[in-house]
Amino acid sequence: MKLTGVELRRIQMPLVSPFRTSFGTETSRDALLVRVVTADAEGWGECVAMADPLYSSEYVDAAADVLRRFLIPTLAGLDRLDAAAVGPALAKFSGHRMAKAALETGVLDAELRAQGRPLARELGAVHDRVPCGVSVGIMASVGELLDAVQGYLEDGYVRIKLKIQPGWDVEPVAAVRERFGDDVLLQVDANTAYTVGDARHLARLDPYDLLLIEQPLDEEDLLGHAALAQQLKTPICLDESITSARAAAAAITLGACSIVNVKPGRVGGYLEARRVHDVCVAHGVPVWCGGMLETGLGRAANVALAALPGFTLPGDTSASDRYYRTDITTPFRLVDGQLPVPTGPGIGVEPLQDELDAVTTATEWIPA
Repeated sequence: MKLTGVELRRIQMPLVSPFRTSFGTETSRDALLVRVVTADAEGWGECVAMADPLYSSEYVDAAADVLRRFLIPTLAGLDRLDAAAVGPALAKFSGHRMAKAALETGVLDAELRAQGRPLARELGAVHDRVPCGVSVGIMASVGELLDAVQGYLEDGYVRIKLKIQPGWDVEPVAAVRERFGDDVLLQVDANTAYTVGDARHLARLDPYDLLLIEQPLDEEDLLGHAALAQQLKTPICLDESITSARAAAAAITLGACSIVNVKPGRVGGYLEARRVHDVCVAHGVPVWCGGMLETGLGRAANVALAALPGFTLPGDTSASDRYYRTDITTPFRLVDGQLPVPTGPGIGVEPLQDELDAVTTATEWIPA
């Protein structure tokens, strides 16, 4: 393929309810979409960077800037463009994995659409449906949390993830277990909110038979996670720390985790996400697909990834209405606790133009 140009489209989508983590509270999604246009086809990618550099050092304005000034011009200079060439071509630019992932996904989507091949098949999917968990934010009260969890269980979600932070951890977990019993698949996500010094406190979660505790410590503290793993019965899962297949191999070798959350945007794209999956499978480490409040575009690609054989735990690939009253694609709906894997070419979905236009705040065309 030869690049014709790239459209950067900024959108603003209100969430159905505020989503609070240890980083802060989100009430809307300020997102950047990337439309890659070639002579043969066009493809879409979604940048998962947040509006502020809280979850990671990346944020939406910076992603748009690096795409505009460096990443897109570099791809425009390639004589032959395909998805496999994107990573090597952009490797000279340090960091900015979320921006790179959005651009690579757009190229991959265009390439596969031109060839009539679905992303799931390209990645190596073995399932046509994936089980879905849901992430439940920090609430104002335990009562409000219990009502929310009950609603999600009634919706059919097969796993509950509770966001935790110091002062909101043991009590909400105990309340959920008491109310809904031991059969509910339950895990917690700390988003780096603790230190190794909190090990004794975090051990108080052990009696509640959690699937895992996700990213309790700072993303760079692999040795701390390895030490914490020796003191807890609850398995440790890493999220923010896993930025590549190499990082995953290092974390596993050090004993810093026994489960990995794979987020394509965080590792630089779906091709690297597949490599992370392969490393984990080789080490006997289960993986699951995390979420970043994606629209239907990002959700479609995540569901395709979650259909790979190593994804043995339910991910955060929730239905569209978990976050948005109106999605920009045909909405993903939960059926018996699962979402269907898209079968169309590329990511398998396209934006609905009216819905997309309604939430668009800015567009920019960058010719090759």
